[in-house]
Amino acid sequence: MSDEEQGQGGGPEIEPQPAPEVTPPVGPPETEPQAPQAGELQEGETTWAMLCHLLPLANYIIWIPFGIVIAPLIIWLIKKDDMPFVDDQGKESLNFQITMMIGIIVSVPLLFVFIGWLLLPAVIVIDIVFSIIGAVAASKGERYRYPITIRFIR
Repeated sequence: MSDEEQGQGGGPEIEPQPAPEVTPPVGPPETEPQAPQAGELQEGETTWAMLCHLLPLANYIIWIPFGIVIAPLIIWLIKKDDMPFVDDQGKESLNFQITMMIGIIVSVPLLFVFIGWLLLPAVIVIDIVFSIIGAVAASKGERYRYPITIRFIR
């Protein structure tokens, strides 16, 4: 069949429509602040999250009973509703510091049977090292999970 014969037997031909013109919106640009999208952090969120990880270490310089849980608890309670990243990292830091506090409380009586002389420094070194790793990750905006943590707060 030739091209002419094929064109005569078919239905009506559809002509392509031109694309509609898009005009830019008229008026001032939107000035209302946008809520952060998933994955975006608000201003100051990484700083508060980093402080949740670092401030418990000050207790090794200025000793306060239960001091390693006070700073992350206060920051988490104040910022948890406004800053989702601080809520997540505050809970993570608080859970880890409660776990370390239990380790310290268990280690102190064991000082009398000499195993505590190995256990207590190990708990303190683990606390310092993992808290610094958590603070560095939080300062980059990364969610950090401590490897040896009992999850008291979810």
